[in-house]
Amino acid sequence: MGPHRLMIVDDDKNVLNALRRVLAGEGRELECFIDPEEALRRASVANFDLFISDYRMPHMDGAALLTEVRRLQPEAARIIISAYADFDALLKALNEAGIERFVAKPWSDYELREAVRSALERRDLIVENRRLAERLRRTEETLAQQNAELARLERENPGLTKVSWAKDGSILLDERDL
Repeated sequence: MGPHRLMIVDDDKNVLNALRRVLAGEGRELECFIDPEEALRRASVANFDLFISDYRMPHMDGAALLTEVRRLQPEAARIIISAYADFDALLKALNEAGIERFVAKPWSDYELREAVRSALERRDLIVENRRLAERLRRTEETLAQQNAELARLERENPGLTKVSWAKDGSILLDERDL
């Protein structure tokens, strides 16, 4: 996989810069937004692996933003950051927006990095599992088509698919067929 793409949304420019400093590097591409509506517009045209949003912002809270992000990009991981311990609101965010993790402000840099690493790792596993499931589905579909063709050939030419093999890989012929 290529570098992970993260979107960070917080209405406080200083917090946004601090988040950028903590999370930059490790092959990550970061896009940061102060305005959640602008962030949503960007999310509608560009894919991200992880969205991190402040909970309390003017015009749109983080739960509403991440709920909409979930609709746009269901495979993306979502983390919410908040200085407020409004548990009912956080529970709503966890359920409606499918938030992976809540990080309290002020955060520990280690805790935040670990939350991001864990969310990205989980997201990568989900994407890989879906890719493998799709590959398996296509393989099963191909096998079903091949089996149908073998059945058709066998109906048209009875015994055609019944081959006897010798230990050395050669074909054994039944003398009665000669």
